[in-house]
Amino acid sequence: MQNFIVRPSESAPSPGINPQKTQEHDMTTITFTKTAPPEWLLAMWKEIDDKTFGKGFDCFAEDAVCNLGVADWHGREVIRENLRAFIDKGFTAHHDVVEYWDSPTLKVFHGKVTMQFDDPSMKTVQPTMTHFFYMDKADPTRVSHWVGSVGPTAF
Repeated sequence: MQNFIVRPSESAPSPGINPQKTQEHDMTTITFTKTAPPEWLLAMWKEIDDKTFGKGFDCFAEDAVCNLGVADWHGREVIRENLRAFIDKGFTAHHDVVEYWDSPTLKVFHGKVTMQFDDPSMKTVQPTMTHFFYMDKADPTRVSHWVGSVGPTAF
């Protein structure tokens, strides 16, 4: 196990934190365990990789929020449909786990995504991904807030 200090940010507040009331000295200590990724996470990535977008998205609370790059999507079905529209824009993805860190309220995923484009003139890329999954307070088996970034895909 490893302890990390998590400091709320004014620009990206954690769920349930009011940025107007957050002060610089407010801190929370969370203990993370590096472990194998859970089945719910693997199922979600598989739905994206297979372009099926089915039950793997049940890991999200109905009112979940996703901030993936510039996306600001609200609701499980909106997340599902926007990811489908994004993936269907000319590439196939394959997600690989590099490491997964677990705590009761926050899950951290680091991985690589292989993006193979439908256009044969475009080179396959494999950018790094980092994702934070904040678990729902009412149902800690569901994700309430997904914050993630991928890339860059080129320089």
